[in-house]
Amino acid sequence: VQLQAFGGGLVQAGGSLRLSCDVSGRTVSTYYMAWFRQPPGKEREFVACISWTDDRTAYADFVKGRFTISRDNAKNTAYLQMDSLKPEDTSVYYCAADRHWYSGSYLPKVAQRYDYWGQGTLVTVSS
Repeated sequence: VQLQAFGGGLVQAGGSLRLSCDVSGRTVSTYYMAWFRQPPGKEREFVACISWTDDRTAYADFVKGRFTISRDNAKNTAYLQMDSLKPEDTSVYYCAADRHWYSGSYLPKVAQRYDYWGQGTLVTVSS
């Protein structure tokens, strides 16, 4: 399974960007997709995740109401719509896929749960 993230760039504060993550070689099921980010000089942090099967989503508190994760099963693509961007959103954004199934309402929010990673795309928000 290979993931390719793209769509990053330079945007002014208050602007929007949409990131995409293409999943190829999906010969086995990947049940969850997520976006993580790594701000300059900081640890990688969870942003959002989505279940491929039922569209359940989860978000980090600092993006709730501003970012929206979605997926297109037919295209094997996940998206992250980012609105009302702030300078502190400046980061390298990574998409990730988890091939494990979890029962109940659990959605994986830790990087260690994810099996496949994209290469990252840089988002820079200017003030």
